[in-house]
Amino acid sequence: MRRLAELQPGKPGSIFTSDLSVNEFLLVREAGFRPIGLVLGSSIYHVGIQLGRWGKNQELTTLSQAMYHARELAMTRMEAEAAQLGADGIVGVRLSVEAREFGTDIAEFIAVGTAVKADQPAPGAGGGSWRNLKGQPFTSDLNGQDFWTLIRAGYAPLGMVMGTCVYHIAHQRMGQMFSNIGKNVEIEQFTQALYDARELAMARMQHEAEELRAEGIVGVQLNAHNHRWGGHTTEFFAIGTAVRPLREDHVIERPTMVLGLDG
Repeated sequence: MRRLAELQPGKPGSIFTSDLSVNEFLLVREAGFRPIGLVLGSSIYHVGIQLGRWGKNQELTTLSQAMYHARELAMTRMEAEAAQLGADGIVGVRLSVEAREFGTDIAEFIAVGTAVKADQPAPGAGGGSWRNLKGQPFTSDLNGQDFWTLIRAGYAPLGMVMGTCVYHIAHQRMGQMFSNIGKNVEIEQFTQALYDARELAMARMQHEAEELRAEGIVGVQLNAHNHRWGGHTTEFFAIGTAVRPLREDHVIERPTMVLGLDG
């Protein structure tokens, strides 16, 4: 908070900090937003023990809740720093998980992005505010180019939405393993397990967007992480940026042709 207090946007002699590239910084300014400070949130989290029947496909709910809550803590603390700066939103958010040597079940969850302030009130409904329905600065993992395109086309980010599912895929029985040797055959229990786990992660992400009354989600990523749980336990993590319309007519910028002349 002492570091943030020294960042006084708009005052003579005050500086801003940002992890945006030069092109991203200029495009964010072109979209009508001023970077005011680099904000971050962190949570070092111990993941509890999960008991279950290892011979069946099942979600490991204790682990799912841990992975979601730890990320939520990091995101909330990043948003609190942005609110302290009086920001309207956070762009270029990166959400990562890093294993620490404090123990095999301990990891650090980190959220970092650039807090921005709008030059003008938001057009259309919403009382001119760029913040979301919860009164918090919007968050977006879009890069500077995509953020500029989104704003120019008449949409605004509401917030990053996410869903996670830690799933255990049952081991094959010895007889199944031997019967499949030398054959082209689908392993149906593996297919069904991965399908179910992805569906749970996607559904939870969509539920978060619905709570924000979003029109849709852009830039969705669906990732799989094994972390330190072994080959039969996998986390499926879905994340994207929920958006809302700023106006009814969405004018799309026509692409400009660029011809290289350097050979």
